[in-house]
Amino acid sequence: MKLHLESGGLIVYPTSTLPGLGCLPITKGLDNLFATKGRSENMPVSLGVANLNQADEIVIIPKMLEQMLEHFVKGGITAILPAKVKLDQRLGGSQVAIRVFSHPSAISLAIEFGPITATSANESGEEPECDTEIAAKGLGVAKFIPGKCPNGSGSTFIRLEIDENEKHGWRLTVMREGVVPATDVTGWWTNLA
Repeated sequence: MKLHLESGGLIVYPTSTLPGLGCLPITKGLDNLFATKGRSENMPVSLGVANLNQADEIVIIPKMLEQMLEHFVKGGITAILPAKVKLDQRLGGSQVAIRVFSHPSAISLAIEFGPITATSANESGEEPECDTEIAAKGLGVAKFIPGKCPNGSGSTFIRLEIDENEKHGWRLTVMREGVVPATDVTGWWTNLA
């Protein structure tokens, strides 16, 4: 598996929401992922990590983020954060989306290989499949970790931007509602002490 991923290969894996399509965040892997999904290069994909510590070299992590992630369903929020170094535009460039995995298989993958892309395993614009094997076959991806996902909504995307005039020095914007309702996110934010 290591050689497969390091050479730009893809893998479909289970998450707590939808099957994920993963590659290492390297040029060859991203080329392969975007071609396979038929995804426009101006639509960045997120990175999945085993824990926030794994993202510490990539993005600036607000102090309250861990508390926020623990408050909501595990794996239900993807946070777009300021990058510490500018990355490939297909990863967001200076704003990178980070999702802390909750599914054991996804966590194991990130522990073994480091941050891995966490986009849904379907062609862009198509309905996602809940079985990783069927999703992999549908995309023509040979490698997959067996599993079924609950399907339905994906994670809720939020953007956190540094803003000294806002609460705790950060401004929050809900970018896409998913498994965590936007009103729950904004309510938690409003009540943050």
